[in-house]
Amino acid sequence: QVQLVESGGGLVQTGGSLRLSCAASRSEGRLHVMGWYRQASGKERELVATITAGGIRNYGDSVKGRFTISRDNAKNTVWLQMNSLKPDDTAVYYCHAKKMVSTYWGQGTQVTVSS
Repeated sequence: QVQLVESGGGLVQTGGSLRLSCAASRSEGRLHVMGWYRQASGKERELVATITAGGIRNYGDSVKGRFTISRDNAKNTVWLQMNSLKPDDTAVYYCHAKKMVSTYWGQGTQVTVSS
């Protein structure tokens, strides 16, 4: 069973930056897709960004131009660099990974952006 462990959340002011990390353990072989989703209070979970093992990136419309996703395949680790943060970015951010037909989620890390 793959385990995803996130770190890097916290409280930041509007316009600030944070960097989230997610490390996958107990994975035999490469994870095909890794990425981040978020869920704000009272809202549905939404895509933030994903990246394939080949480096193809996909971003949610609300974060394009502000967030950057990257990964290290050898370490099964993915990062999310978040710049120009806004109060609307406040949410629990979940690491996500896919391997073949299986999907895995982290426990979530809180990001709060104060105005």
